[in-house]
Amino acid sequence: MADELDEDLDGEDADDRDGEGGEGGEGGEGGGKPGRKRLLIVIAAVLVLILGGAAAAYFTGLLQPVIEMLGGGSDTAEGEQNPALVSKNAVFYDLQEMLVNINTGGRKPVYLKIRVSLELSNANDIALVEGMMPRIIDNFQVYLRELRIEDLKGSAGMYRLREELLKRVNVAVAPAKVNDVLFKEMLVQ
Repeated sequence: MADELDEDLDGEDADDRDGEGGEGGEGGEGGGKPGRKRLLIVIAAVLVLILGGAAAAYFTGLLQPVIEMLGGGSDTAEGEQNPALVSKNAVFYDLQEMLVNINTGGRKPVYLKIRVSLELSNANDIALVEGMMPRIIDNFQVYLRELRIEDLKGSAGMYRLREELLKRVNVAVAPAKVNDVLFKEMLVQ
């Protein structure tokens, strides 16, 4: 009787496999592969989106605070000073007002009027900044002319503008150190 039961079960399994194989193509195992392929495609697409988003965030600077925090934000970088000490000993130097025609892509001209002040570490750097003023103004003018109106929108745009101007002024006055670029006036017309 046990033999008859085994034969009945084997017969049912064979019928089930034949039924699936007739509809699915080449047997019961082929039915699971398209589901696996879809799963792999979905996983690959999600990974590409995540990596693309992370790359975009890195290149736009949105990940910079996270990178600094993970890289030991408590330690100050080389040449960086404590902000409390900088503000006590800081010297401010006002640059002349600049009026720049910004990039509009062929539309009517749009002008940017900007006045900035440089925060220097000490008063001895003022002479060096004054001596390099033509180079500083040139660096600022070249950068500002390539800006678009969209680049200046919001606090993130202002932050990027400040960082770019700070990089350019520090390159121009290389031995001296400019701690910050402060906006006194900014008008877009």
